[in-house]
Amino acid sequence: HEQHLWIVLEILRQKKLYAKFSKCEFWLQPVTFLGHIVSTDGITMDLLKVEAITKWPRPTTVTEVRSFMGLAGYYRRFVKGFSRLALPLTQLMRKGEKFVWTDEREEIFEELKWRLVSAPILTLPSGSGGFQIYTVMHRRKVWVVFLCNMGR
Repeated sequence: HEQHLWIVLEILRQKKLYAKFSKCEFWLQPVTFLGHIVSTDGITMDLLKVEAITKWPRPTTVTEVRSFMGLAGYYRRFVKGFSRLALPLTQLMRKGEKFVWTDEREEIFEELKWRLVSAPILTLPSGSGGFQIYTVMHRRKVWVVFLCNMGR
């Protein structure tokens, strides 16, 4: 959005900060950013990460489980019920937990891989369907639920 670009550049100018235009790129579609592909359709996983997950071998140590869960956890918002599904793998990372790879953990590992590589596109709210925001505060904690009617 050109208007947003001008606002950002104006704020930078006011603060005496300047962008080196030879290092800037504008109006790119789609854009790869921090392991995600951002396009007008929404946000998806970077295809290189999808390939890495597809080829990920079965973990044989706690360190390998931790490595896989680090990558998988980064994309957790693409997988509904991620924490519940990943619990048996997460339990392996507990201090003092003996590494035992069971059939159940193998199934969960493969299921997580499948769900990650077949992840949906996270769409951006359009604003045309209206929004609802619910908040709850309790003991210095805030929970927020943002609902948006996308008409889909």
